[in-house]
Amino acid sequence: MSKALKLSTLLKAATASVVGNIAGPANSGFKTFQASVTGTGAVTATLKIQVSNNPTLMGWLDLATITLSGTTTATDGFASEASWLFWRANLTAVTGTGASVDCQASEE
Repeated sequence: MSKALKLSTLLKAATASVVGNIAGPANSGFKTFQASVTGTGAVTATLKIQVSNNPTLMGWLDLATITLSGTTTATDGFASEASWLFWRANLTAVTGTGASVDCQASEE
């Protein structure tokens, strides 16, 4: 029997550099992360997926960087088996007319 996936919205319609919602604590190490940028014409975005076992005491570490570039839209993502307790998206750059960024994570 398969497990139901838990979906977390880390960023929703972000239009400028911003740190997104914190998700966790984790049920397992198995997670996927997907980000997209949409707008008019050439659009780009760079975001870091960051993780921590204790954000208050230990701070955040960069797990991976997602770089998006396209015409009107672009999407990319990755999977991780690392067992970090908490995760978030940190949007460091976004360009393009009307460009906005979404990022979600799923967890087993």
